[in-house]
Amino acid sequence: MDLRHLRSLLAIAELGSFAAAAQAVGRTPSAVSLHIQALEQELGTALFDRRHRPPLLTPAGRALVARARQLVDLWDDIRATIVGGELAGNLELGAVPTALASILPRALSDFLAAHPKVHMRVVSGLSAELAARVRRAELDVAVVTEPQQPLEGLVWHEFLRERLMVIAPAELTGESDRELLESRPFIQFSRRTWAGELIDRHLRRRRINVRIGMEIDSLEAIRAMVRHGLGVSVVPLGPVRPPCEGLRFLPLGRPPSERPIGIVERSGNPKTRLVQGLLVELRRANVPPAT
Repeated sequence: MDLRHLRSLLAIAELGSFAAAAQAVGRTPSAVSLHIQALEQELGTALFDRRHRPPLLTPAGRALVARARQLVDLWDDIRATIVGGELAGNLELGAVPTALASILPRALSDFLAAHPKVHMRVVSGLSAELAARVRRAELDVAVVTEPQQPLEGLVWHEFLRERLMVIAPAELTGESDRELLESRPFIQFSRRTWAGELIDRHLRRRRINVRIGMEIDSLEAIRAMVRHGLGVSVVPLGPVRPPCEGLRFLPLGRPPSERPIGIVERSGNPKTRLVQGLLVELRRANVPPAT
């Protein structure tokens, strides 16, 4: 089985057409078509349903795409190890929206500038969803909140701890986190997220009686609601500080409760070298500010 044929297959699966794939791999459409025919002859099954325009992957084709990506990635990693230390290849990265909006941009910019032969695709999602996609090899790595239970088949690398903070309108009085949280309707960070579950457990453990008025999965939306006097909330606060005009911040708990942030990858991930390079930049870009 020729790796060039597998690369053509992956390009078609990603770009949606033979013509676009041919341009991406630097070959003619007829050459790419011959690559697919060679794979089909070797495997004895159709990889595309050609009754559609453009042709659609068959179940066998989709199964081969998943395996082909692993084979090509493994070869690229072997080649990089033997030829030299330069990082190269494709990296499929998932991240929770809060990380995409705060801690990731600088790290990704620095990582790609330092390793120009790395090509990255980034998708967003909830922590549980992204971890499941990493386990299924649909993603190489994901930036998520630390899972409360170990995830079978996955390896966790922490790179940051974000302090959980009570936020309230600036004019709201109260000396303790309990006073603030019990004084106004509570805007809950969605409990469908691992961070939301963490906050909910903290409140129940301390028997803080909140009156849930909203449940939202966007930190920006929560801050806007609090700023307009619609309630109080608890949100993670990392080294990248959002605009805080009109808001009051108070640590949740003593000592303050924290949300661990890190990356998950599969055990035996063939792209571990790329993941470790990204982890270095994530830790460098998110050093807590000096106090």
